[in-house]
Amino acid sequence: MAITVRVPTPLRRITNGQGEVQVQASTIKEAIEKLEEAYPGFKERLVDEQGEVRRFVNLYLNDEDIRFLKGLDTELKDGDVLSIVPAIAGGYR
Repeated sequence: MAITVRVPTPLRRITNGQGEVQVQASTIKEAIEKLEEAYPGFKERLVDEQGEVRRFVNLYLNDEDIRFLKGLDTELKDGDVLSIVPAIAGGYR
């Protein structure tokens, strides 16, 4: 299945400036592995040493948070869009 991955600005240096990349994968976990193959260093920014999505990274499949789906085991279909959204913290004191 060909899916589009939307890459946030902080990670674009890994993808040679590309804001969107295509990968062939059947699950989100496999998509992350494919991203790592194509762009070494990508995976460690998304998942921790236990293989879980990092606390301050949000992954949305077609605008739905994967935490409310099957997490990294969420199945993909052709044409899906996976958005990587880093959490932003801070505020006014």
